[in-house]
Amino acid sequence: MNDLKPRIEAALARKDYLPANAPELLRLLRLPPARRPELQRALRELEQVGRVARIKGDRYIQPREADLIPGRIRMNRQGKGFLDPDDPGLKEITIPESATGTALHEDRVLVRRDVRPRGLRPDAPEPLTGEVVRVLERRRTQFVGTLQRGRQFLYVIPDDPRIPHDLYVPEPRDLGRPARLGDKVVVELKAWESRHTNPEGEIIEVLGAPDAEGVDMLSVLRQYDLPLHFPKTVLQEAHAIGSTVTPRDLAGRVDCRRHRVITIDPDDAKDFDDAICLERAANGHWRLWVHIADVSHYVKPGTALDAEARKRGNSTYLVDRVIPMLPEALSNELCSLKPQVDRLTKCVEFLISHEGRVLNTKFYPAVIHSQRRFTYQEALAILERKPTPDPIEQMLHQVHELAQRIRRLRFKHGSLDLDFPESKIRLDERGRILRIEKTVNDVSHQLIEECMLLANEAVAARLMQLGRPAVYRVHEPPDERRLQEYREDLLSHNVPCGNLRQPAEVQKVLARLNTLPIGPALKIGFLKSLMRARYAVEPLGHYGLAKKKYTHFTSPIRRYADLVVHRALFDQKAGAPSALKETAEHISVTERNSADAERDSKDVKLFAFLNAQLKSGRPEPYPALVTDVRNFGFFVDVPGLAMSGLVPLSLVEEDFFVFDAARNLLVGRRTRRMIRLGDNVTVQVAKVDRFKKQVDFRLAQTARTRSRFTPPARPGFSRHAPQHGGAKPPGPKPARPPRPGGNRSHSVSGGGRPARPTPGQVSRNRQTRTAPARNNTAL
Repeated sequence: MNDLKPRIEAALARKDYLPANAPELLRLLRLPPARRPELQRALRELEQVGRVARIKGDRYIQPREADLIPGRIRMNRQGKGFLDPDDPGLKEITIPESATGTALHEDRVLVRRDVRPRGLRPDAPEPLTGEVVRVLERRRTQFVGTLQRGRQFLYVIPDDPRIPHDLYVPEPRDLGRPARLGDKVVVELKAWESRHTNPEGEIIEVLGAPDAEGVDMLSVLRQYDLPLHFPKTVLQEAHAIGSTVTPRDLAGRVDCRRHRVITIDPDDAKDFDDAICLERAANGHWRLWVHIADVSHYVKPGTALDAEARKRGNSTYLVDRVIPMLPEALSNELCSLKPQVDRLTKCVEFLISHEGRVLNTKFYPAVIHSQRRFTYQEALAILERKPTPDPIEQMLHQVHELAQRIRRLRFKHGSLDLDFPESKIRLDERGRILRIEKTVNDVSHQLIEECMLLANEAVAARLMQLGRPAVYRVHEPPDERRLQEYREDLLSHNVPCGNLRQPAEVQKVLARLNTLPIGPALKIGFLKSLMRARYAVEPLGHYGLAKKKYTHFTSPIRRYADLVVHRALFDQKAGAPSALKETAEHISVTERNSADAERDSKDVKLFAFLNAQLKSGRPEPYPALVTDVRNFGFFVDVPGLAMSGLVPLSLVEEDFFVFDAARNLLVGRRTRRMIRLGDNVTVQVAKVDRFKKQVDFRLAQTARTRSRFTPPARPGFSRHAPQHGGAKPPGPKPARPPRPGGNRSHSVSGGGRPARPTPGQVSRNRQTRTAPARNNTAL
């Protein structure tokens, strides 16, 4: 039957195909009558997963012919859905809250696309809308929440605010520990037939009181289905591989053990994916070696190790632990490019001109003996002083100079600079926040970043040249409607801009914003308009990096995509195109799941940290940036806490503020003080809502910086008390920032750790946050 499904889909895709029922398809496919039951089963299974649609007369067509679009739905906190169609040629479809049916976040669904209004141009920048008609596949059936009791029944409030419905549950059965009201529990979803009723489930695990030690992180692990342990068979396979490189492993490899190979990683890293070496070549050129851990030598297709790695999709870096993709015997030991030991690599060797242009590229398996392991802090300290006679330190300076030339060329060719400072949370031995450190994308990070980007691009180009099936990193251009909304926002703040569909104009705008006090807030607005990067079998290019050919090759210890690419490049065993497509879709989902888990793991620690401040009666003041102004208050980004939040006007005691809709700012009645986008203020925590996962702030003392670009005055104000609604500002309604602690960098480059990367970045800092964006659309 497996061979029937692709034949059916191919028949339905033919230009001369007319809707046919099962008997007619039997003849069309030239099948004997005896195979009719097999054909009907195949049709039924294809219909269940949204690959075919059945219309009047039991005839079958492609879903899109009936305006039925299969895809994966993302939900925001307000209940609105956004469909990512399976067909990469289709645009995102917005699903109103009332039309999401029984779909939950990340479910695969079938959506009926609404008919566009008559007279509207096909290319008009209007959002496509639709309605969920069927849930094809649940992404998750287990949910973590807080147990509560109504008048006649028990219910669970889900921790995930994107699930707006409480889950009805019966009295819990014996689970080894009693369930008390207020406990964190895990619920298995049993039934949800109509959105007009609440979903029903059953408590399958009691985690304990939310304030009990360890329950906060256990809740995150269960909510995102992150495994704490590897299956026994996986550990046995990893143990059987051994712990050292053997002479047999060296066959067919280029020996690079005499090269001055080094690694640069975060101070707490153990999984060293990449290493570099640089030497002078003839004619003023440079020879750069980028070595990547040869995971594919040890993890073979068809093994339990490979199956578990694919299932996990990637390593997940929580605030207090790492959930690795591979067992530590591989991820932290045999595959990790540790210093002073032999390690197997896949090497990309570059010949680069003095100006930073790639002249030639080679690919081969190698063996290295890393001479030194640097942390980023150590590398930066060396780069900030004059080089010593130490040849490795001299090489570090040379790589830095070359990387900066390559970086300038990259931006010259259209790559976007969307760098934001980051924050890393340090915990004490009891799991409480000890301090929050600010990190920046300094030259030590940029050095590695540029080397990894070169390797990723070179591998993608080679795969396309060979015509081999593979997985690519894809970042599509922004939707035209979102760009137009952002352009209107810029103009409303007197920031000149032209056609943002031109990358050169986007670069000019971003450079201009870097010089303005209001710039960081408006830069966040641009991130809202960007699409999320994903994996696909089609090389659709990378908008943020301005690259037509791009993939992920440099992190196979912690990203399954890179492991697949290694196999495609060197072993030609990446898999059949249909299997690769399923893998690309799967690891795109696991990547988003890990990003959400990483963000939530920081949230729970931050909420506890801020709650303790409230209970002490002495909340600390924090500098903050105003990122959005509404008639009920204003949103702020608080870098020192790595989070965003709302300052409600009801908590502003110094004056009564009214909202000037024409200029999109707040004005104090008595003091005439103005609060606008881009202002710097000082805030203190005022309220922590763990159920909604939101933090409200109040103003402490203000250290306001006035923007050089002041919106034009217009007579009259729209006066709105904080508790009431009011006139909306002109132009598009800004999206509410994501819940506090959200990751604010956009994973696009992937040359480094998956937790960071704004377009073009390969930082290894895993404790990051994303910019406020609609539906938290990380790249």
